[in-house]
Amino acid sequence: MSTTWYICKYTPVELLEALGGDCQVLDYMPENFDLSDEVSHPNLCGFGKAVIEACMEGKVKELVLVNCCDTIRSAYDVLLAHGKLDFLFMMDMLHCVDACAREKTKRELLRLAKAYAAYKGTQFQLQRFREVFHPVSRPSEPYLSVLGGRVGDDLFDLMKQTMPLPVRNDTCVHNRSVCPPPDDLTGMDELMDWYAGELLGQLPCMRMTDAAGRKRLYQDPHLQGVIYHTVKFCDYYGFEYSQLRRELSVPMLKVESDYTLQSSGQLRTRLEAFAESLTPQEQRRGTKQMNGNGYYVGIDSGSTSTDVAILDKDKHIVAQVILPTGAGAAAGAERALEQALEQAGLKMEDISATVTTGYGRSAIQQGDKSITEITCHAKGAHFLDPEVRTIIDIGGQDSKVIRVDEQGNVVNFVMNDKCAAGTGRFLELMARTLELSMDEMSTAGLNWKEEITISSMCTVFAESEVVSLIAQNKSRADIIHGLNESVASKTYALCRRIGGEPVYMMTGGVSKNQGVAQAIQRKLGAELRISDQAQLNGALGAALFAMELDG
Repeated sequence: MSTTWYICKYTPVELLEALGGDCQVLDYMPENFDLSDEVSHPNLCGFGKAVIEACMEGKVKELVLVNCCDTIRSAYDVLLAHGKLDFLFMMDMLHCVDACAREKTKRELLRLAKAYAAYKGTQFQLQRFREVFHPVSRPSEPYLSVLGGRVGDDLFDLMKQTMPLPVRNDTCVHNRSVCPPPDDLTGMDELMDWYAGELLGQLPCMRMTDAAGRKRLYQDPHLQGVIYHTVKFCDYYGFEYSQLRRELSVPMLKVESDYTLQSSGQLRTRLEAFAESLTPQEQRRGTKQMNGNGYYVGIDSGSTSTDVAILDKDKHIVAQVILPTGAGAAAGAERALEQALEQAGLKMEDISATVTTGYGRSAIQQGDKSITEITCHAKGAHFLDPEVRTIIDIGGQDSKVIRVDEQGNVVNFVMNDKCAAGTGRFLELMARTLELSMDEMSTAGLNWKEEITISSMCTVFAESEVVSLIAQNKSRADIIHGLNESVASKTYALCRRIGGEPVYMMTGGVSKNQGVAQAIQRKLGAELRISDQAQLNGALGAALFAMELDG
């Protein structure tokens, strides 16, 4: 039997199945948008492109759409012109629930029933219609909810794998719930009138003019946390997210995807860090005695450098190594660990436990456990300075701002991992453009005279701006000051988003850049503390977690 795919909670699934259909939700996440980009606008939202991509790849032959938004209308027009689907139908529904909307929906249901029956060569089966309703009940045990824009199958599976509690998909079509019809309704016209009212009477989606009923999704005593998902180029959910930031009493993580699998690594880091923040500290501690002689290793495998810290049982640093990561995370970690052991005069047999962190953590075989850099940076910063409440970590490929409580536990965090602008890579590229070393770049902008603004948000375009400024004979110090201010502005925006508060600490390799650090401090209007161990902070936090494994 062929599958009829649908995307919207207002789709009359029960009607389609009563006409012989086999219906499934379309939550396909493609590798890329190569085919959809050939036939659609490049700024179409990721989900709209994913729908087109699935059809262009031949995965979908029957599709029923609802006019949720302009993107879906555009996707319908593209697919209609494409002309290769066996069945394509767009339901035109109003964005309200009054009598006019109900009558309009009833007419659309009858129109769909006629078209689908002709396509299938079937007739409406009343008994089948009554049997296929499956109302959904709310959880009665602690759980986490995914809210916001719809989530692809692969991303939702990743959420379920990483979270410490059951995860419920409450996005879009997945909170669909329609009750079966009364027994006394038998005529098609009156049945479709009732059905229209039930479809419209569901918990509303963001397309509806009155979406207040959505509060039921998060005003639930069993809800322990929220993952709020948005799709690139979709602005439907920004208002709800802002409201939840003010009203929600449980932890919330915001993630954005473009509905492909390309950013799964960064998304995994965010999800794992959120999961770690939800896990009580006592549950993260080890329960067995480890071997070794009371030395603990933390390995932070970043995109630019691999850092290793070794602690003794009294939490004294006995070795610290920072090396370029090179072509492979595993090889880089092995080299750095060998040097750290040599520096400390130790052998692997002396090590009781090892924790890995950073983007390359999963590739490192030496670790007893992997913990995200979010949690490790919080741990390390609290160890270095217990007064710290906001940590700014600017690394090679991303920027992070982390809020911690009095015990050093992560309260909230935000990452800028969509673009290299404002990161160490950005500064390295600009230093090469200006023919400076990173050490020279650190101080060259301190004695500036003219205020220059680097306006481009993209690293490539910002480089073009710098080249243009050089051609205008602008002073190198002024250009570097403009770059420092650009990095500081992006960092300050992250601090504002997370509600950063003193005491601030800066970690990561960019903390050694005096110009950037001073620019950030000016933006914050507060002291920015930088430890001598700032670049080692992630590895230090990992080593501290390794100590906790030795129960």
